[in-house]
Order: sequence, then C-alpha cells, then structure tokens
Amino acid sequence: MLTLLDTHPRRIFALIALGCAALLAFGLYLQHGVGLEPCPMCIVQRYALVLIALVAALAGATAKKGLHIGGAVLLVVLAGFGAFVAARQSWLQWYPPEVVSCGRDFYGMIETFPLQRAIPMIFKGSGDCSAVDWTFLGGSIANWSFLCFVAIGLLALLLLARWSRRT
Repeated sequence: MLTLLDTHPRRIFALIALGCAALLAFGLYLQHGVGLEPCPMCIVQRYALVLIALVAALAGATAKKGLHIGGAVLLVVLAGFGAFVAARQSWLQWYPPEVVSCGRDFYGMIETFPLQRAIPMIFKGSGDCSAVDWTFLGGSIANWSFLCFVAIGLLALLLLARWSRRT
C-alpha cells in the first residue's frame, strides 16, 4: 500500500499548490459570488496562500533534493505564519472586541482619500475581522483556514522527516 511518505515529493508539492489554488478560488467565489467582503486578516491569509502555492510549485518543478528541502522549510514557515493569522482571527471571532477597527469600507475610502492612497487601502480588505459571515460544519472561514495551514505545515514537516530519515 502506498503511503504519503512513499509518494514522490514533487507530487506532494503539486498537491499543496493545487490545494492552495482551490482555497484561493473558493475565497474569490465567496467574495464575488456570495458577496462576503474579506477583512484585512483574510487578505493576509490570501497572500500567505499565494506564497505557499508559488513555493510549492517552484519546489515541485525541480528534481533537486536541496531545493525540495529548502522549499519544505519555507512552506513550514509560511504555513506557520498563515496559521498564526488565522488563529488570531479565530480568537477575535470567539472574543470580539468592544470596538471594531479592522478596516474601512470601499466607498468611504474613495470619497475620503485621494486615489493614490485609496488604491493600497483596497487591498487591505474592508470587512470586520471579528464577524462570522459564513460557517461550514460549525467552523468559520478563519477556523477552516487555520486547519488548512496546519495541514500544509504538517505535509511539509513530513517531507522533511522523510529526508532526515534517509540520511
């Protein structure tokens, strides 16, 4: 029986890259199809997913063991960062602050600030970080995001453990 540790590293990197692409596509669907506005923490998690997908794709595109190891280490760091942001957002959702200060709405930015200041603000998101707008099986987007980042980090750690066992 083929186990995860017996799978070629390039396939695991491809799985991670495709998983991140699917998560990003679902996030864009929730934003543009359902109408949920991402908060600044959601945007940071998207950036982390983009970076993870790029690192996994680049590491999977090569056959060099050194680049695989470096890519796996970088994936652990990026997944840890994404998990930290998702955990912080989950905490904010469980214990919402008295005053919400996650960002401004889109039209308020355009009306208040000149265009050169408003455009960077658009990419910061405008939703409330403590709001739970969507759930699946009792978990919010931030909860599921945390679990996905942890899974990515564990896959990368399994790759590193496999290489350390072979040497």
